[in-house]
Parts: sequence; structure tokens; C-alpha cells
Amino acid sequence: MATFQHFTDIEAWQQARGLTNGIYTVTKERTFSNDFELRKQIRSASVSVMSNIAEGFERNGTAEFVQFLSIAKGSTAEVASQLFVALDQCYITTKQFEALTQLATETSRKIGGLMRYLRQSGIREAKFR
Repeated sequence: MATFQHFTDIEAWQQARGLTNGIYTVTKERTFSNDFELRKQIRSASVSVMSNIAEGFERNGTAEFVQFLSIAKGSTAEVASQLFVALDQCYITTKQFEALTQLATETSRKIGGLMRYLRQSGIREAKFR
């Protein structure tokens, strides 16, 4: 794994950005946008994934980074759970649900892989190799 120069170099962050973009796209649709609470919650959860990866990267050590990655991973599950609510309320189509759920799952896997790598690497300094 290469050294990350910036949080935008991290594949998990890039996928989280795509997930957030997808969530914002579907929540702009009229039926979804009228459910203010769910719209706010799912947007917040998706942004949390990106933000926690970025914030953890900027911390000083591997243990802190892993902790923030864990929070980001939890937020991907929150997004996936809220997608079920959106589907059940007919705010999104089955196709949208499947695409976004798959992206959330892939993002979670990327985050998990990075967490495993960092734990096993023995790297304790900032700016991870």
C-alpha cells in the first residue's frame, strides 16, 4: 500500500464520496425531499463516512486513524439501514436501493480492509504507508 499524501488518495474515501453523491442525488427527488428528518439523517450519515476518514487521516497516529475508520464503517451501516426505510416508503426505486446499498457495502469493505492493514502493519506514526 502506498503512502497517502492526502485523504483524497484513500480509495475508501473516494468510494465514500461516491456514496454521498448518490445519497444527495436521490434525496433531491420530490418524494424523498419532503421527508425532512430522513433526508437530513441519511445525508448526515453519508457525509460522516467521508468526514471520519478524512479526520482520522489527519490525526497523529494509527490507533486514532483506526478509531475514526471504525466510526466511518458504522456510518456506512447507518446509511444502508436508512436506505431500507427509503425503499419501504417508496422514496427510491429498487434499482436505486440496490445500487446504493452495494456502494455502501463496498465502501464498508474498503474501510475494513484499511483498518486490518493498519492494525497489522505495525506502523505507529502518522501518514500511513
